[in-house]
Amino acid sequence: MDKRWRDLGVLVAALFAVNVVARLITRFGFDGDDTAADRVSLTMFTVIGLILAVVAFRWGRRRPLAGWTADMALVVPVALLLTVLVGPLLVGDNPFAGGAATFFAQIWLYLLATGVGLLIGYLVLTALGRDYRSQQLKRYAEVRAAKPRRVVRR
Repeated sequence: MDKRWRDLGVLVAALFAVNVVARLITRFGFDGDDTAADRVSLTMFTVIGLILAVVAFRWGRRRPLAGWTADMALVVPVALLLTVLVGPLLVGDNPFAGGAATFFAQIWLYLLATGVGLLIGYLVLTALGRDYRSQQLKRYAEVRAAKPRRVVRR
């Protein structure tokens, strides 16, 4: 159980670190250039989606779907809150400086990136037949095929 919470904490920290790095690059490298800032943000969302696709692929092999999606239902909102509320403060901005539209756009884009990343990772895993459920069914079929049929005497 302790390892599970550590893994969740590391994942939240990694998602938040990607955001902090993107904000620092935008702040110090492209201050005032909106086009470059948009590209950095798009790259940040892509990296977050790729991280979660890899996590879904790896965790989906070892654990049932209900187990790791419950963990993701905890990780994604915590990382989202850190990204939207704490991230701007680290670079000297106000989280609500861009207005309500920008604030909620960040939330929707983050949820979209995480959702697409998790979905792609799990769909690739399922398409390859390596998810937890497919492996269970494969083992069951092998056990059933290995046992000889019992002859019933009457």
